[in-house]
Amino acid sequence: MMLRALLCTAALIGVSSVAMAADMAKATLKNADGKQVGHANLTQGSSGVTISLELTGVPPGEHAFHIHETGKCEPPFTSAGGHFNPEGHKHGKMSDGGQHAGDMDNVTVPADGKLQKLVINNKVTLDKGKPNSLFKDGGTALVIHAGPDDYKSDPAGNAGGRIACGVIEPGT
Repeated sequence: MMLRALLCTAALIGVSSVAMAADMAKATLKNADGKQVGHANLTQGSSGVTISLELTGVPPGEHAFHIHETGKCEPPFTSAGGHFNPEGHKHGKMSDGGQHAGDMDNVTVPADGKLQKLVINNKVTLDKGKPNSLFKDGGTALVIHAGPDDYKSDPAGNAGGRIACGVIEPGT
């Protein structure tokens, strides 16, 4: 009887660990030279995906921060495709009818190039198989742009070149 209880407990712990892994993701952001300039931990919550972003060595100033539609980060990072947009909306939080699921607020990096920021995106999920899942076929990526997003210009917010990119992968 004791052995059966231990086996059941072990099975439950294993199931719960697998469930936890599906609720988490990560991305290592690198610049065009291949140098790591940040990382992000993504966690599924009841109100969307929370992205805990940490940047080091990114140029100071305001930068667009987006989720892109392809999990590929080959410099100059156009390999990441356009913004993640499973619902086919126009770009920007100021657009009629809603924004791309991958559109997020700009981040402002201080003079020392170091930033820690929490971002909640309620338009995406880590649940595999859903249309707005970041774990879709082909993957997705986080991208930092050279300039700020103007929140209205379609398709990318006039944010300039892509200066850092990280593929979103399942976390542990």
